[in-house]
Amino acid sequence: MDSTKMSFLGDGGSKSMWLKWWEKICGCKVHQHYYQYIWSQKVKRSLWKKLLVSWVVGWTMVSLWIFCSMSLQATEKRKETLASMCDERARMLQDQFNVSMNHIQAMSILISTFHHAKSPSAIDQRTFAKYTERTAFERPLTSGVAYAARVLRSEREQFEKQQGWTIKRMDTVGEKQVQKDDYDPEKLEPSPIQEEYAPVIFAQDTLSHVISVDVLSGKEDRENVVRARESGKGVLTAPFRLLKTNRLGVILTFAVYKRDLLSNATPNERIQATNGYLGGVFDVESLVEKLLQQLASKQTVIVNVYDITNHTHPIAMYGSNASGDTFYHVSTLNFGDPFRKHEMYCRFKQNPPWPWLSITTSIGILVIALLVGHIFHATVNRIAKVEDDYHEMMELKKRAEAADVAKSQFLATVSHEIRTPMNGVLGMLHMLMDTDLDVTQQEFVRTAQGSGKALVSLINEVLDQAKIEAGKLELEAVLFDLRAILDDVLSLFSEKSQEKGVELGVYVSDQVPELLIGDPGRFRQIITNLMGNSIKFMDKGHIFVTIHLVEEVVHSIEVDKESTSENTLSGFPVADSRRSWEGFKAFSQEGPLGSFSSSSGDLINLIVSVEDTGEGIPLEAQHHIFTPFMQVGPSISRKHGGTGIGLSISKCLVHLMNGEIGFVSIPKIGSTFTFTVVFTNGLPNSNDCKTQQIINQPHPASSEFEGMTAMIIDHRPVRAKVSRYHIQRLGIHVEMVSDLNQGLSNVANANIVINMILIEQEVWDRDSGMSSHFVNNISKIVHAVPPKIFILVNSSRSRASAVISSVHDPTIITKPLRASMLAASLQRAMGVRNKGAHRNSDFPSLSLRHLLRGRRILIVDDNSVNRMVAAAALKKYGAEVVCVSCGKEAISSLKPPHQFDACFMDIQMPEIDGFEATRTIRDMELGVNSEVSVDDFDNVPNWHVPILAMTADVIQATQEECLRCGMDGYVSKPFEAEQLYIEVSRFFQPS
Repeated sequence: MDSTKMSFLGDGGSKSMWLKWWEKICGCKVHQHYYQYIWSQKVKRSLWKKLLVSWVVGWTMVSLWIFCSMSLQATEKRKETLASMCDERARMLQDQFNVSMNHIQAMSILISTFHHAKSPSAIDQRTFAKYTERTAFERPLTSGVAYAARVLRSEREQFEKQQGWTIKRMDTVGEKQVQKDDYDPEKLEPSPIQEEYAPVIFAQDTLSHVISVDVLSGKEDRENVVRARESGKGVLTAPFRLLKTNRLGVILTFAVYKRDLLSNATPNERIQATNGYLGGVFDVESLVEKLLQQLASKQTVIVNVYDITNHTHPIAMYGSNASGDTFYHVSTLNFGDPFRKHEMYCRFKQNPPWPWLSITTSIGILVIALLVGHIFHATVNRIAKVEDDYHEMMELKKRAEAADVAKSQFLATVSHEIRTPMNGVLGMLHMLMDTDLDVTQQEFVRTAQGSGKALVSLINEVLDQAKIEAGKLELEAVLFDLRAILDDVLSLFSEKSQEKGVELGVYVSDQVPELLIGDPGRFRQIITNLMGNSIKFMDKGHIFVTIHLVEEVVHSIEVDKESTSENTLSGFPVADSRRSWEGFKAFSQEGPLGSFSSSSGDLINLIVSVEDTGEGIPLEAQHHIFTPFMQVGPSISRKHGGTGIGLSISKCLVHLMNGEIGFVSIPKIGSTFTFTVVFTNGLPNSNDCKTQQIINQPHPASSEFEGMTAMIIDHRPVRAKVSRYHIQRLGIHVEMVSDLNQGLSNVANANIVINMILIEQEVWDRDSGMSSHFVNNISKIVHAVPPKIFILVNSSRSRASAVISSVHDPTIITKPLRASMLAASLQRAMGVRNKGAHRNSDFPSLSLRHLLRGRRILIVDDNSVNRMVAAAALKKYGAEVVCVSCGKEAISSLKPPHQFDACFMDIQMPEIDGFEATRTIRDMELGVNSEVSVDDFDNVPNWHVPILAMTADVIQATQEECLRCGMDGYVSKPFEAEQLYIEVSRFFQPS
């Protein structure tokens, strides 16, 4: 199997990696046929069923294990949560109990100091009750505090007289159940005679009912008192029902001693030093309830508190037997009495919830495993189908490649078949123009030529789009004059702009070099597309083309401000050009702004803006304006026509020139397209450029204009700047003023000699009286030669003549201004003539006459019309032409020795095409040059006749094939004088 075939593991590369990995593990090679069996052949259905069942069973067990594991984790987490909550409650209860115990101990010291150490005592029942009530907040768990004095039997009578009451006997819970409201101390029996007593003499108001009660008469209290005075520490009673309240509680007792005792005092010493007993009553039920109410989660946990001093019979101090969760947590409580042991039991009120996370996770994993198993099983079963699909895909790929080749061949054929007759049509029309025709016939021929060129332009656009899609569009790198190209573009649109009354203007910054290296044809194509779209969709205002260095736009505020005001070329508002380059990466903060500096090598970064005041682009159409074959709308398409690929081609060309393109358009206001391009500085004094022919190079500035001064009168600074740009190109110094009065003042100034005055038509028409006054005063100013007056108009000649009929006879210059047109107008009006310069349009023709005069040229073409056109064109320039109709005749004519200086050969011919004929001719020349002596062939040391391909096929692949087969150049049909001169000048020197 081919390594590029597909499988369920991916492409061939993935399978190769799988094989290498398997070979490393197993230590053996996997045979190719076994590999094909594994990945390409059908596996037995029973084996796949067993594998699927094993997969399902295995993942079912895994899902059960995950369920059990997650459930166990949830249970452990629930137990940890319960333990944390229970420990928190136990800690809080224990801390608050310790606080209360410390305060009771402190109170025992207070009684020892102010009651027993004072004579008389500074404390009575009222003082004690008032003090204990006010400090009750310091003992948050106590429900009351009482103090019982130690009274011996011998001291009883005197004590009772002093207190005014009889020592009462305490009823215990075990002896008699005391209800909440039936307790009356007066009804208690007097305490029986015994060795000592412990009657309560001070009590908090809540325990005032126990005053006079002997605490030694109760079993629990007696044990508590005895342990307290023997140990010297606080001790607790077992839980019991409190008197009167009948609630479960405990008593914390501290002994009050007569003096400070040593830490190692014996129990007898402590008993002898005892003055009394201070006890704090704790209502356990209410106090624990109050504590739990402070916690937000009280309702979720059941709490029980037990006294476990007797492990076999624990005493419940708080809580109920309400059912709850099955598991519980035990927290130890330490209340400071080592004899008493207490614990807190906690459990959740609600049973644990269903483990939905465990259930959903295990089920989800099982479902995923089942889906994976299903996908795996289905994928294996579909391997054979994938193989079939692969073979089908490869077959379709071959067909697509063949279709692509056929498309290219179709484009080449269609191009050739259309351009070949067009070459004849245009050639014959050109020949017809050289005959004697009247004005009407010349107009008809000129119209036919324009239509033919438009058809050729349309064909070129479609072919350019095909080249773009195929990635075959390439750029030239030749020396050219940017300003001359813009003059040609202005000439192209001048007639249409004058018909519509639209003003055209071009401005090139002085910092842009005179000569650049790049592709002038493609740059001109971009400008032509943008201006063509602008003039197509407008009938008023202007089209203004500006070219600056990018660094000027980035670092100059002046350039930015020019288009923001109403100071525009025609006075109409325009779309702000700055918004058209907002998305340019080169203008972002991360962009390489430093590369725009003129110090960054020979690269020239230009930014070109084409602004118009046309209809604008609708907002809904702006997002696909650069999409090929997309029109702004059906109505626009019907009204204006066009293929809709001009902007798409322009965007591609801009990107090939390492630039960016953007636009801003406001409906009913206009559009501004801006793009950047990167060229190389022409450096005309470098050795590399001396051998290159300069494309579109204009004639130099006329020497007759050197040193002259011109004055431009225009109130619009932008329009005046455009006029100054063109006039300065002729070597004329320019002064600018805004009105006729200021112009008259400057002319009258003796320090300035004005040779010519150029007045904008809008200024001239504003006030006819002022215009006449201006002309009359100009003639009165004494100068050796009075300045010549020119009117710059932007309309047809008939309208211009009507405008100036009332004044003297100023010379009319029709815009748009171009260097050649402006020079010719000034030469005629000023009475000078530059004999050393020729018109730009005649330059190739005159040069071709020098190059081709006396040259013997062979034309090879199977089409008689094409032979006739090519022969006429070459004979026009003085060449001696011989025509043949096939490749065989060409081979015979160019067999050394021969007298031909060059050959123009068609490519597509029957029997022997141009490629084969050229290869045969080169083989003959090679044989002659290597085997025959120089003397045998007229002393020619090296036979190599220049062969130029002459074809209507403009596909890049065809041009490359021409060079491979030995041709020296390429001339596409229909060809013009300029293109012909460029190719021929590489082989011939002027005669």
